[in-house]
Amino acid sequence: MSAPGAMLSRSPAQTSGAPSPVPQVALAVVCGGYAVGSTMGWGSPRAAAIMGDFGLSFAALVAAVSCGLYARKYATPFRPAWVLFAISSGMAGLGNGVWGWYEVVQAAEVPSPSMADFCFLLFAPPAIVGLLVLAKRPVTRAGWVCLGLDAWLIAGSLLTLSWSLALAHTAHFQGRTVAQSALSLAYPLLDIVLVSMVLALHFRRSSVHRSAINTAIAALATTVLCDALFSSPLLHDHYRSGQILDAGWFAGSMLFAYAPWVGRRTGAEAAAEEARLAARRPQPSGSRPIAGSLAALTPYLAAAVCTLGILTNVLDGRRIDRVVLFTGCTVVLALVVRQGIMLLDNITLTQELAQKENHFRSLVQGSSDVIMIAAPTGVLRYVSPAAAGVYGRDAEELVGSELASLIHPEDLGRVVHEVRRFLAAAPEIEPTTRIECRFRAGGQRAGGNGWLNVESTVNRHHGGLIFNSRDVTERVRLQAQLQHNASHDTLTDLPNRALFTERVTKAVTGRRATDHDTAVLYIDLDGFKQVNDTIGHQAGDELLIQAARRLAESVRAGDIAARLGGDEFAALITGDGTRDHAAREFRILEIADRLRLRLSEPYRIDGRDVRVAASIGVAFAEPGISPAGLLRNADLAMYRAKQAGKGRVELYAPQMQDEVAHRAELASKLRTALQDGEFTLLHQPVVDLASGRITAVAAHARWRSAEGILFTPAEFLRVGDRGRLTDEGGERAAELGRWQLEEAVEQAAVRHRAGHQVPVAVRLSARRLLDRALTPKAIEALLARHGLPSDALVLELSESDPRIPLDDLERRLVALRRLGVRIALDGFGSGDAAMSALRRLPIDVLRLDRGLIDGVVESARLHKITAGLLRITSDLGMHAVAEGVDLPEQVLALRSMGCTHGMGLAFSGPLDESRLRRALTRGSYPVPDLTGQGRAVVLSGSRPARRSAGAGAGETGASPVAPK
Repeated sequence: MSAPGAMLSRSPAQTSGAPSPVPQVALAVVCGGYAVGSTMGWGSPRAAAIMGDFGLSFAALVAAVSCGLYARKYATPFRPAWVLFAISSGMAGLGNGVWGWYEVVQAAEVPSPSMADFCFLLFAPPAIVGLLVLAKRPVTRAGWVCLGLDAWLIAGSLLTLSWSLALAHTAHFQGRTVAQSALSLAYPLLDIVLVSMVLALHFRRSSVHRSAINTAIAALATTVLCDALFSSPLLHDHYRSGQILDAGWFAGSMLFAYAPWVGRRTGAEAAAEEARLAARRPQPSGSRPIAGSLAALTPYLAAAVCTLGILTNVLDGRRIDRVVLFTGCTVVLALVVRQGIMLLDNITLTQELAQKENHFRSLVQGSSDVIMIAAPTGVLRYVSPAAAGVYGRDAEELVGSELASLIHPEDLGRVVHEVRRFLAAAPEIEPTTRIECRFRAGGQRAGGNGWLNVESTVNRHHGGLIFNSRDVTERVRLQAQLQHNASHDTLTDLPNRALFTERVTKAVTGRRATDHDTAVLYIDLDGFKQVNDTIGHQAGDELLIQAARRLAESVRAGDIAARLGGDEFAALITGDGTRDHAAREFRILEIADRLRLRLSEPYRIDGRDVRVAASIGVAFAEPGISPAGLLRNADLAMYRAKQAGKGRVELYAPQMQDEVAHRAELASKLRTALQDGEFTLLHQPVVDLASGRITAVAAHARWRSAEGILFTPAEFLRVGDRGRLTDEGGERAAELGRWQLEEAVEQAAVRHRAGHQVPVAVRLSARRLLDRALTPKAIEALLARHGLPSDALVLELSESDPRIPLDDLERRLVALRRLGVRIALDGFGSGDAAMSALRRLPIDVLRLDRGLIDGVVESARLHKITAGLLRITSDLGMHAVAEGVDLPEQVLALRSMGCTHGMGLAFSGPLDESRLRRALTRGSYPVPDLTGQGRAVVLSGSRPARRSAGAGAGETGASPVAPK
């Protein structure tokens, strides 16, 4: 068989288990035993009479009870038929009982007519009606007429034949009464009607409970045959009870008793059997009464039988009897009427068929789906015209070709398997199936030859298949695109975090789990945020695209590069099986350094060169590590690379995890401290370097832990991830900044009311100054609420963040100065950003960075730089405050340069409120002077202070904690 034929070959149908043969064997043994007894005469005339009368009565009553019990137990559509068969068998049993009463009990001749004849005559009518119940009922009036005509054709033909052979002689017996003559004709006439119904039912019986109906028909046929033999003149006069003829009646009754229980199934099983039979045969129209070739021959067979009866009279030399003539004429008339009905029915059928064919053709030809019919050999027998638009091939071109030759070779095996499985399944369980495969397209389709994705609904069709196919190429492409988008980054088209995590999981837990030199590289672009802020987000996106392209080109075949989000990338470097730790580290670090150099090369964006660096963390897939742990380790190593100066490669070490745990613990404690109010505010005096007078105080926040340790902001605010404050850390910093400002204003207001009217300086970052919660109106309301004059507040700009737009910051500071609040620039001289701020922003006070103060005495070069900055400050009309003035020599040096104010351990460290009140009451600190052999001398009880040691706790009240 060819490949297409093999594809459509049907697996052998599975047959249900055969019923048990025990009941049939028992029935055959009982009927055979009765027949043997009848043949042997039962041993004596009396026993023969008893078995011939009461034996038949018992068998008929058994059939009546069996049919009645079945009708009572099971609610089937044919329950009335079995009730009628029970009544019919009961009449037969009662008639045989009456016959035995006369013949056996009273030992008298049975009178004619008698009660037994009345019971026997009542056997046929219920059986006839029961057969009508078992027959398929026509649904039109023409169907009922044809059913009646068929019954009369059969009955008339049998009546003509039987009248010609025997009934004519029976009707002319002399010496009989009218009742006896009528009785002698009633038996054969009822049998003729019963035979007619049996023959009609044979062609019109229902398919449900076929075995039971066939057994009942066989029982009635056996009974009618015995009645016909009993009515014949040859046997009627010589019949005696217990003879072999009784065996036929006995067998008919036993068959009736067995009939309802043959092949008994539940309702669901019967419905499934009916569906299975209906699926395996063509379904005729339910509105048509004529079906099957044998049923169509019924009128012609009836006419032949009727003709045979007439020929019998002619050949015997007798004239045609009036009964035969009348019956023959009615049969011919019925035949003519029936043929007329058939002609009209055929015309109607032809018109309906043509209409349905036109309707079907319109549906098929107008459908956008392609309908194909494949023969059992796999050859296409029909293809709808839609094939030209869908497949780009004419339907005539496809007809006659093998279906397997049109399916993609990679899909053919799967399609063959599905078709075989579908054909092997029961039709009632799986009437249809769906198959999706690639189909060869023709040149008429846009895009030329190629393969289309086709989805087909498959149905059975006379051993072959019907394919209702549609083009789903665009849907398949869309699904593939959606799946690609779900696993890839939309901007760079690199694998996203989900796909990268999946690949890492396979590498760690799959067959390469033993390759411990497999590594993950976590990459972050240093300076990308500045690119977004200075050039724009569109340029930033272009930079990410170029970086992703470089990364994808730089990794080896078999490795995978991914974008995890923002400016973070990652690469999975598979191992080569080496177990030498030094060799694997050298190999991976070499790859990582090559990637760092490639990603750090200038990017050409909008005609300009843009530079960013790359910090890379490396982690190896050590034994027992999870995918999440591997990614975390690589992330920690990258964080260490950024902390160590950025633009470098760091290898993960276990102690990095300890640092993370320490930061997490500190962050948790800080969160608790903010909630429990563990923060306190210290103030460091700002002193006039010439007179020692306290001219202002600078507020510093401190966290007093449960152990009594004071932490500075540099210690408790740097707990964010990767050296930057996370969202949670930023929120904590903002909350702390608001608390510090409110607390400083409130304490300053209390001091003002106590007579200590010195300004308070509060250090805030540029980001905090632009906070929506710190608008000029909010600060004005804060000052008004506590009654502090606006000129008593100095806001120190602590950070010169280049990402902060100077225009917005300038507008905010101008608005604050209008309120009377003074602005100070902290950390002046520490970088270019401070000079930019000095040029653009409205500044009142400059705080010199402590880096300018530390070596001002020892370094002549630094001395000149600091002196130059002080001259610039004086020329601009600003006040200068030196921060970190810890030594008396620094005080003298700064005073000689023209610096007017300073703060540091040379005077005092940060003070709590009580010590600050005492210092303000005293009003000034002693200023140092050089005496003796060049030693620093501190007047009025103050002593020299070095950077490495804290100030004393005496009158100065210096805190042991170094100033911020």
